[in-house]
Amino acid sequence: MQSSLIGKIEKAKRYAQEKDRVSFADFQVNFRGEHNTYTLTYKQGEWHCSCDFFSSWGVCSHIMATQRILVEMLPQEVPSSNLPE
Repeated sequence: MQSSLIGKIEKAKRYAQEKDRVSFADFQVNFRGEHNTYTLTYKQGEWHCSCDFFSSWGVCSHIMATQRILVEMLPQEVPSSNLPE
């Protein structure tokens, strides 16, 4: 392996441990729920989900699960659910 590539791999490992280097602006994911696959988006600090529950309540289990997965990566200003754990 070329030494320059080895250096990049080592740098990537270090960067991966320094999670504060990354901040989300916008993203979209597909979430496979029990009954369907839903599209979750995060844009300009706001969450949206294509499920019916979200359209009525403004929050859903898909978003809450994704927030738990990304808890160390999301900006502090992104509100997590106010629902009990």
